[in-house]
Amino acid sequence: MTDNTLAKLYEHNNWANLQIIRACTALTDEQLDAEPQSATKGTIRSTLLHLVGAQGGYLALLTLPAEERPGRELAWDALEQSVTASGNGLLAVAKGELPLACEGRLTTNNGYQVEPWVVMVQVINHATEHREQIKSMLTALGITPPYVDGWAYGEVANALVPVAS
Repeated sequence: MTDNTLAKLYEHNNWANLQIIRACTALTDEQLDAEPQSATKGTIRSTLLHLVGAQGGYLALLTLPAEERPGRELAWDALEQSVTASGNGLLAVAKGELPLACEGRLTTNNGYQVEPWVVMVQVINHATEHREQIKSMLTALGITPPYVDGWAYGEVANALVPVAS
């Protein structure tokens, strides 16, 4: 493999997050704030705000000293801009273009020391889990969710093509 596989994972994550956000921008306030009819906790709106806010927090953990990490509330109308900025930052970290806050373990705001690779794994897992929750909530509302798995991204990226017969 000649491509940076880690970068490709983050490119997929960025694309998938945007697909979910864009699918949800057409929803009414009632749909965004509907309590899920499943084991999922939280509404579509609260889950998206959490997903995007956490991604920004993960980027800050990786790239800023603890005292410089912002603590902010995310506005609904800033979701796409915020997820794009933090996604691009995380992609730059994955490519080695944006340096980590320090050598070795990072210090979390809640008193842990963590290896940077753990945060990078968490970014992908966290987003995937919440996208699936949102897809489940969309389905329960009678809305077909977007396809955002690796196969779908492979097609979009022209990395999955049918063999000519």
